[in-house]
Amino acid sequence: MFEIDGNQKSGSGTILRLAIALSVITQQPLHIVNIRKQRPQPGLKRQHLESVLTAAKLCNATVEGALLGSEELWFTPKQIVGGPVEAVIETAGSIPMLFMAVLPICVYAKNPVTLHVAKGGTDTMYAPTINYLKFVLLPTLFKMGVKAEISVQKYGYYPKGMGEATLTVEPASMLHHVQLESFGNLESVNGVSVCTFLADRQVAKRQADAAMQTLNMHRIARQAQIRVLDDLSNSYQKGSSITMWAKTDTGVLLGADALGKLGKTSESVGKDAAERLINELESQSTVDTFLADMLIPYIALAEGNSFFYTRHVSEHVEANIWLMETMLNSKFNIEKVNNLLYRIEKTC
Repeated sequence: MFEIDGNQKSGSGTILRLAIALSVITQQPLHIVNIRKQRPQPGLKRQHLESVLTAAKLCNATVEGALLGSEELWFTPKQIVGGPVEAVIETAGSIPMLFMAVLPICVYAKNPVTLHVAKGGTDTMYAPTINYLKFVLLPTLFKMGVKAEISVQKYGYYPKGMGEATLTVEPASMLHHVQLESFGNLESVNGVSVCTFLADRQVAKRQADAAMQTLNMHRIARQAQIRVLDDLSNSYQKGSSITMWAKTDTGVLLGADALGKLGKTSESVGKDAAERLINELESQSTVDTFLADMLIPYIALAEGNSFFYTRHVSEHVEANIWLMETMLNSKFNIEKVNNLLYRIEKTC
């Protein structure tokens, strides 16, 4: 049985989500304590609880301690069956975070998985946007052998949520290593600017225009296209987001996003997303700062040596590496190679 202290490193929900996934994949029972201990409200919140319950559905697991506010959990997995799965968050809790929690499990399922999640947030604080997963994470994982798609039925924002999305995953026989050595030359910049029931204020267009103006100041605009989406899918909660991604001729894919909120102009939202992407491009990293921690479990599970360069080692990167080394006996090395970049490598 794995014994994991959730108070280690970041002390966040990421440790819980990944520990559950590795328990299922390795078919080893898990006992985890001090769940989200370092957060203002420790224990399982609604989105974390739904992640645990969804993982349990995928493998017919036995679970003890799966209650709101619980800081201790026992999880005993069985075979990963897959198939159609329904989940309901009931708050503005992040649908992308739920998808990330179970995606590694789905890769190893016996059957294709169709996970439909309702009444949650697609674009919320402290989580990637749904379009970041769709256009940055999944295309990167495709290179490693992960065949997955996301469709959005309803965009959802804080505080009401009520968003809805579906993740479909084909099982993979194995994961391939990835070696992102060189930034190369910029080929294209794309994006999608979304607003829900805010078309009368041209929110999505203003976000996109501001992002293009910012790119133009850095002489990047000629390679860029940003799609404007005036969404009408969710009448319960207005909101907006913008997600951008850049591709190079060496296969590097870098992303950035930003959220609209009360008191923040649409122009500021678009500018923020563009500036975040520009920071990644100027550093010539091969993985952006958010994708870096998301890739750790996949390269740990993949055969062979993987590595990439990123401009920042976040607490989530450190926590994920600690967990992979603890539960999978993987070995990672982090080396600062110049004033801008860190090389993160799985050595065995």
